[in-house]
Amino acid sequence: MSTMNCELLATCSAMGYLEGDNYHKEPDCLESIKDLIRYLRHEDETRDIRQQLGATQILQKDLLPIIAQYPQEKMLYEAVIRLLVNLTQPALLCFGKVPANPTARHHFLQVDSYLQGYKEAFANEKVFGILSEKLYDLLQLDWEQRQEEDNLLIERILLLLRNILHVPSDPEEEKNIDDDASVHDKVLWAMHMSGMGDLIKFLAASQEEQQWAMHILEIVSLMFRNQDPEQLASTGQIKTKQENEKESRELEILMQRELAAKKKRTFERGSRHSRFGGTYLIQGLKSIADRDVVSHMGVHKFKNYTHDCGKQVGKVRKRNQAAVEVESQRRSALNVRLFLKEFCVDFLENCYNRLMYVVKDNLIREKAQQHDETYYLWAMPFFMKFNRVYRFRPELVSETVSIRVFHFVERNVTNYYEMMLTDKAAASSWSRRMHLALKAYQELLSTLNEIDHSKDGNLRESARVIKCNIFYVMEFRELFLMLFRKFDPSKQPKSFLKDLVETTHLFIRMIEKFCKGKTNLFVQRKKLKKKKRKSKQSASASSEKSQEELEEIWKTALEQLGRCAEGQELLPEDLVPFDAASEIPVEEQRAEAMIRIQDAMLASKTAEALVLLRAAREVWPEDDVFGSSNILLTEESELLKQILFANLPRQPAVEVEETEEFRDEEIEEEETESVRVTESEFNLFDYLKRFANAGVVKPYVLLLKDYQQNGAHTNHCIVKMLYRVAYDLKMDTLLYQLSVFHVFSHILEDPAAGAYQELVKFSRYVLSRFFTLAASNSKAFVELLFWKNIANIREMTEGYRTDEDSGPNHRIPSWSPEEEQELETLYLQFKEEDGGKDVIDNIMEHIKNETRTRKQIAVKLVQLNLVDSIKDLKRVKKGTKIVLWREEQEMELETLFVEFRASDDVLGDIMKKITYKRSRARIIDKLISMGLVSDRKELYKKRRKLAKGERQEDEDSADDMGSGPSQGPSEDEDELDEDDGSADERAEHGAKSTPRYATKGQVGMREPDPAIPLLCCQLQQQGLAGPLLWLQNCLNRTADKREDDGTLIAVPLVPFSEENEDAMDNEVFQKLLKKVGIRPPADEQESFWRISANLSGVQLRKIASVIALQDGDGEGGPAQDGNVSVSADHKSEALRALVMARERHAAATKAGGDAKPEARGREAPESPSGSDDDTKSNSEKTKHKQMLKRSRVFDSDDDVDDRVEDAPNVEAIEGSEPNSEASDSETAHRVIKRCRRAIEDDDDDDDID
Repeated sequence: MSTMNCELLATCSAMGYLEGDNYHKEPDCLESIKDLIRYLRHEDETRDIRQQLGATQILQKDLLPIIAQYPQEKMLYEAVIRLLVNLTQPALLCFGKVPANPTARHHFLQVDSYLQGYKEAFANEKVFGILSEKLYDLLQLDWEQRQEEDNLLIERILLLLRNILHVPSDPEEEKNIDDDASVHDKVLWAMHMSGMGDLIKFLAASQEEQQWAMHILEIVSLMFRNQDPEQLASTGQIKTKQENEKESRELEILMQRELAAKKKRTFERGSRHSRFGGTYLIQGLKSIADRDVVSHMGVHKFKNYTHDCGKQVGKVRKRNQAAVEVESQRRSALNVRLFLKEFCVDFLENCYNRLMYVVKDNLIREKAQQHDETYYLWAMPFFMKFNRVYRFRPELVSETVSIRVFHFVERNVTNYYEMMLTDKAAASSWSRRMHLALKAYQELLSTLNEIDHSKDGNLRESARVIKCNIFYVMEFRELFLMLFRKFDPSKQPKSFLKDLVETTHLFIRMIEKFCKGKTNLFVQRKKLKKKKRKSKQSASASSEKSQEELEEIWKTALEQLGRCAEGQELLPEDLVPFDAASEIPVEEQRAEAMIRIQDAMLASKTAEALVLLRAAREVWPEDDVFGSSNILLTEESELLKQILFANLPRQPAVEVEETEEFRDEEIEEEETESVRVTESEFNLFDYLKRFANAGVVKPYVLLLKDYQQNGAHTNHCIVKMLYRVAYDLKMDTLLYQLSVFHVFSHILEDPAAGAYQELVKFSRYVLSRFFTLAASNSKAFVELLFWKNIANIREMTEGYRTDEDSGPNHRIPSWSPEEEQELETLYLQFKEEDGGKDVIDNIMEHIKNETRTRKQIAVKLVQLNLVDSIKDLKRVKKGTKIVLWREEQEMELETLFVEFRASDDVLGDIMKKITYKRSRARIIDKLISMGLVSDRKELYKKRRKLAKGERQEDEDSADDMGSGPSQGPSEDEDELDEDDGSADERAEHGAKSTPRYATKGQVGMREPDPAIPLLCCQLQQQGLAGPLLWLQNCLNRTADKREDDGTLIAVPLVPFSEENEDAMDNEVFQKLLKKVGIRPPADEQESFWRISANLSGVQLRKIASVIALQDGDGEGGPAQDGNVSVSADHKSEALRALVMARERHAAATKAGGDAKPEARGREAPESPSGSDDDTKSNSEKTKHKQMLKRSRVFDSDDDVDDRVEDAPNVEAIEGSEPNSEASDSETAHRVIKRCRRAIEDDDDDDDID
């Protein structure tokens, strides 16, 4: 800046002055520094204050001397540190991005130059020594002694260190070579000498200093910027034989090229001097005038003649220019490299695993800032590669070698790839982030491959398990194909392509070795299921069979029904009569259920048809279409016969399944699609076929053009892949392309071709194959101009097809001029309309020729030049356009949340009012990440709680109407729709919003399954009476909870004792759970069985009463068997007996007599389940005491049992009036609930104490 603000100049002068090495501060020094901070807060967009302070060198002449001479003045020291953090913040952070405007860009570069001066001033051991001493003193304080100002000062010192290391270097200004000390090296050496490096390692390893983990990782990444871990690992060691051979080979190549160039220059000179060059005609080479070219050059230059001589090179558009390499590696001074190597060794041994664990935890919990995962993705490959090259010790990097880390990296690669395609303005930034993630993925595979070659058998087994999981999941295998096909040289540099080629080579080599010697490797495969819509109805399948055939089928069905009635044939379970994933409502799928029953009968699956009939009767009880609720077996058989002989209309759904792997990206006819995940045996040959594609080969050829700059390993990876395509897959025709042959020509003519024997041999092989084909196919030379697909390759090798060979089905219907005019009119009419349908959907509805398909219309629009590409006409799925949350969108979301916080449906109201429409899952995630809600449950739709009387009346009225008390969640209980959320969210949602009829035990259960008593008796005979009592107790507790809260959510069934855990593995006990209505874990995200959300409190008590009756029936039950151990003491058994007696008494009351509460109290001790205390051994009592410590379940029961005797008195005081309609069982139930509440209150008081 040419001029300086007067106030700013006066403020700087009031700070003090530097005289020699001594700084004399003024009395107003502290206030002047605060004024400067205030000025920086109000600077304009050109950062004028920052530029003026940089021009005066205030940091070099005032701030650093103040810190050096007055470190004991706390207030002044903290103010200076605060000002230094502000002054040294990166220019990119000040301006937001690199400005495109020349004026703004000038200001940006000016600020950047001042920062480089600041960095050079900090290359001072004295300054870093003072910072290290202050940081050391602060870290010595315990957490109880630290004040908020101390933590703030620690963070500012770390931020200051981060800002200084972040300043980019200027190679043109420094003009340093390798092994020379740059400014960055000087700063690192000052840090090392002052002890700051040791403090950083302490902060990384300390468990008490976890809050600084993100700062520490960022500082470490900036310290090792532009460093190569392989070079650091070999620093100070003698060169190996391989390294010497590599250097000798590189030197030999350079010498060969130099000799060849010298020889060429010698041949270009004539044998004698000629004052005139001469004029020649080049026969066979025509000029513009269609005559032989006239050459005015010497004869020795004839071979280099081309029509391009003298032409001006065309300018490449900026958007088509190749991406520039951003990062560059250099070799630092030897002492700096030794210090960094020692730092790496200590960091791996003491800090790496712990720091990476804390950082990843912060990233997963969204405690970090945006894009902080890039530091994690940088640190992982750097330190893992250093460990692998230096002295490989897998235990030092165990935190980042797991399936979860592979998934984390793969998810970030996919996310960056999608953002690079979506956010095109910042595509280069997303590309660099994707490159970091790819490097992390590459090093993970390299480390895993190194572990696989370990001598330790346990390590090899661990590597085998990880590889099984990696090769099984489809996303890990498809990642490379996706990156190759979408590679863009204008956004992704050659270094990215080099790492991608080497990573792909390593992955294929690992999977090839894994499959060798194994006959079966099953992997996950996703298929695309398509259902084409048809309008015509076909006749019923039963009408295709004659009456005699149907009679034979019915005879066989009667025999199967008889076996089912006698119990000789088991009925299948978990059959649902409707398609929950279908777009058709469940109420409208009755006809389809009838067809399914008929199909089962025709396929001789009578048991399945019977189960479907019963399930359909419970789903659609209205009008008794599938029979009444009290139908007999003979009536069911007659109904099945009617369905079998009925002529049912059918709606055919032609399903065409094709693997997504081989599906071209084109517009298909209108159809509904769904992805289905299956398992299949892996075929390596089929997997390699996926790489025989022009989209994959093009990047390989692009990298092969730089074979001279590539390393030997990179060239080997390229040739190996092309060899697989050309030789193993017999697809050498794919390489018959002019650009490929141009590269082969350069390789064969290279003077140093002897160093590229592998490339030379492969080039000759492909060229020989081409000339052999060209001898029989004269059009082969024309085919060199084009990249080819599978169909072109087949035609080129087997012969070209004619129109007659194609047949009438391959001929595209022609368009008349009138149809073209109509299409153009419709397109211009609908192209600007916004709605749920796109342009082609509207055109297909209004076009006269209804036989036109979507693809035909799209192709014609491109031919008429109405659209540029067929890709512009693809359907846009909802929710895929908006990915990023802008600042104004976050503010709008926060405003809407505050406005509707008190409403019953917070999320629904927000989705109605929000401007940019997003899915429910996206809004929920954003609300949680912004800290507006702590749990997604807070966003569930609230329901009004009904009083007990009202709830009972509703249940009674529902029973009168013929439906169960709980028919699944209603519309008012609509849970959160997270269709487009992550897999974890879908699993969580599935657990909370269980399907309406998930299992047979759940389907509209009005009465308990009659098979429950038989299963209970069988379990008692096996000695599982204790788990039965535990199950009955859990059902009663869940019923109490649902009546109190009015909520219906799935409750996990958690066994706390070993006896109950063993019972959960018993097949008979699991069958009982299914009959009861307890569903198994839905997926790998769930670990416990869950009591279904569709069972109301009344249903749960009915089921518990059946289990309780079986527990108490009979004289020879397991409770009286001395060899059977029951996992509860006398008091808890007495409580359970009280509950069972209540249920029996309720049944007796309905039969014709009312019992008094006192009688119920006398029945409790008579229960056989309460007399097992004498049969317990001392070891069982000890085991029970330990269980009491683990679970509060039995504690509550014991305390309740102590109050059982007072139950009648409580009932007399707090009970209803004499004329109350409440039964005795309900009275006892309320007494027990009050006791339990009192016990829970006591437990809470104990916890507080």
